[in-house]
Amino acid sequence: MEKIDLRRRHLLAGTAGAAALMASGVRVSAQEADVGPLPEYVEFKDADALIIHSNNTIETKRDVFGVQPITSEHQLYVRNNVTPPDESIVADREAWEVSIEGVANPGSVSVGDLKRMGVETVAMVLQCSGNGRAFFEHETSGTQWQTGAAGCVMWTGVPLRTVVENMGGVVDGAQFVTGTGGEEIPEGLNEADVIVERSVPLDALDNILLAWDMNGEPISLAHGGPLRMIVPGFTGVNNVKYIKRVAMTEVETDALIQRQRYRLVPLGESGSPEYPSVWQMEVKSWITGPLEAAASGMHQITGLAFGGVNAVDGVEVSLDDGETWEAAEFVGPDLGRYAWRPFVLAKDLAPGSYRIVSRATDSEGNQQPEAPEPNQSGYNHNGWRAPGVDVTIS
Repeated sequence: MEKIDLRRRHLLAGTAGAAALMASGVRVSAQEADVGPLPEYVEFKDADALIIHSNNTIETKRDVFGVQPITSEHQLYVRNNVTPPDESIVADREAWEVSIEGVANPGSVSVGDLKRMGVETVAMVLQCSGNGRAFFEHETSGTQWQTGAAGCVMWTGVPLRTVVENMGGVVDGAQFVTGTGGEEIPEGLNEADVIVERSVPLDALDNILLAWDMNGEPISLAHGGPLRMIVPGFTGVNNVKYIKRVAMTEVETDALIQRQRYRLVPLGESGSPEYPSVWQMEVKSWITGPLEAAASGMHQITGLAFGGVNAVDGVEVSLDDGETWEAAEFVGPDLGRYAWRPFVLAKDLAPGSYRIVSRATDSEGNQQPEAPEPNQSGYNHNGWRAPGVDVTIS
């Protein structure tokens, strides 16, 4: 876990943005174009910065990101697989308990207990597995996220490895860390079909955080408070909200959300454990400005880049849809390998039409592909071509 020194879009915002999306082949649904009211549990958020797809799927507009190293909670996307629990669960945060299993001395610990065990802070990209789904060429079900189901936030909590060590260590044979959320299961439903329970490889144990703060404030109900399991470098679904149980297990959970969903399934096939689970994020970047028509002259072309489980090492920008590339510069602080890096390229733009794209490379030499391998549910899109923006300079 890297310690952080705390001292130290959505183009549909306007007619020009929508036109640019259609020109680039991105599907734009009526639901995406309509901005509804904020649900009650996220009324504190900045409605002008968001696209409300549904009560449980809310996206950050693309032009809001700019070159922010950290995303404000008021502008951060929301994704819930089931209805959030009642607000009463954050009334007494210190008393919230999580059971720890698959250790020599299993038991339950409260948030208050966890705070006495240790504390670390990590900056991390939080990204929905479906971010970029709208950019796949094939038709996909689910929310047609573009670039806004992501943000970079700072989590504060206790390393899970510390908790496990305090409880005698991992039992022999364990291969996964399995986290279970505290959502209520409606009566009459099969728990395994509804429960939010995810397993990640045991290798992730050293980096997992049981977090109680986000961006220096207690985690809101909307983002998983009073306690959330944070797995740096892994997609959002693996960062289990309202964490009630953490177990070191020999096998992956049999919950539907793990067994069939969030799998990289070939087109035309159904989800099953034979296909890879959506775990680590891939190297990725996108342009945040300019996004529409502008006058000729000097422009700051901005964007965001990250490396998933690796640090992002560099990013290039193309003004001609990938024909030629030029290195951009990172701006702002380096908040660690799991955080994104805002970047900028200053260019004097003459009148004309430009297709602006970006391409990032991580510390292991992995580079964004032109387009990712398609998968049935539209997960893990990290291609550089489709998210590009069309800009007219006059």
